[in-house]
Amino acid sequence: MDITKELPTVLSFCSGYGGIERGLDLAGFKHRVISFVEIEAYAIACLANKMERGELLPAPIWSNLKTLPVQPFRDKVDLITGGYPCQPFSSAGKRLGEDDPRHLWPYIRRHIESIRPVRVFFENVEGHISLGLREVISDLESLGYVCAWGIFSAREVGAPHQRKRVYIMGDAQSRRFSRRPTNIEREGPENIRERSDKDLRSKPKRSSETLAYTKSVRVQGLRPSGKQEPNTHGESELPLRESQRRKHAIWEIEPRLGRVVDGCPDRVDRIRLLGNGVVPQTAAKAWITLNKRIEALND
Repeated sequence: MDITKELPTVLSFCSGYGGIERGLDLAGFKHRVISFVEIEAYAIACLANKMERGELLPAPIWSNLKTLPVQPFRDKVDLITGGYPCQPFSSAGKRLGEDDPRHLWPYIRRHIESIRPVRVFFENVEGHISLGLREVISDLESLGYVCAWGIFSAREVGAPHQRKRVYIMGDAQSRRFSRRPTNIEREGPENIRERSDKDLRSKPKRSSETLAYTKSVRVQGLRPSGKQEPNTHGESELPLRESQRRKHAIWEIEPRLGRVVDGCPDRVDRIRLLGNGVVPQTAAKAWITLNKRIEALND
């Protein structure tokens, strides 16, 4: 680890697989995470595995945000990040808000007040706009932060799906962060989108780690040989072209039961981790956009 330069310190709340911090890297914001806070066992194992492989700098992982000892971090943290639980606000749930036992914002607010970071950067679902966001912004402003927020999607950075998310930035003294051109600004947003598009649309590899693929020949009722299985009326439904056979050949390992994968360890945990995680490219765009808004407000 190069200690000749003092990098901005980051305290990561509800870290998941570290998607927000990876987004900061993509945005050209060099930093050092001094601690992760994450309660999900599989996510913790994922972070620890990355540290062992040298993909993350070693940092302690605290498993419970509610019991985090904040005094050691007081006035020593430049940035607090976090994708705090979305279940209290998500349209897919009961939207209990403050009555949801997974509502962690009051604890985060308390930690921000005690630690006094220069900046905060949070992510949550789109449903947060109509439930809870007003309180978050109000709390941050009452603590002396200038705030900016916006909706950002994965599609606008090259993904084939929407995945709209709300990003919130609060700033107490933005000039402590040096303003240098980021990777995205240097290369141009179109180049970043094109590269992200290639990464996100890359074809699945032959691997036991491959997840289910809904266009598999098994899901479509086709045999690996290219012959169709008859429907309930004894008739074939769709013609199968040679190109389709070549395209789906890598999925011959998938069992006869649709949407099920053989030999993929911890598949449910993997999907849960991805579902709760942050798209790094989206976080990068949100950081750059909101940072510009904050700078305009501070001028």
